[in-house]
Amino acid sequence: MSLRARFMEDLKTAMKAGQSDRVGTIRMITAKLKDLDIAGRAKGEDHVSDDAVIGMLRSMVKSRTESAAMYLQGGRPELAEKEEAEIALIRSYLPADLDEATIEAAAREAIERTDATSMKDMGRVMAALKTQFGSALDAAIASSVVKSLLSTR
Repeated sequence: MSLRARFMEDLKTAMKAGQSDRVGTIRMITAKLKDLDIAGRAKGEDHVSDDAVIGMLRSMVKSRTESAAMYLQGGRPELAEKEEAEIALIRSYLPADLDEATIEAAAREAIERTDATSMKDMGRVMAALKTQFGSALDAAIASSVVKSLLSTR
């Protein structure tokens, strides 16, 4: 089942069950998806790929994580809890994250494959990892692993 179909099915289920928080979050996801589709139409795409949707979801998780941290710093734990609940729901649509050991092994292989010798070559290494793993790759984790490996060369 595609992510789009899953969103719609989960929205219907949440509406029938009267889960207003879940309905709100899924509607927020579908609204963001429509924005992504509209931006894609300008490029001549009818619907964006699942990889683009996963990127959008990762972006949503990142912004909510930052918001939750700010709410906690500001003494608003109830708002931070709401953000955390949204993060949990959004993450349920994401593929399982690769563990750091897998990313490190793949990064070492990509460094060898691309003959990377310094931080200047980081872009080539990241591109190789993105090609290898696609949307399953968490770019933030991969970036820190590649930086640490290249900085020791």
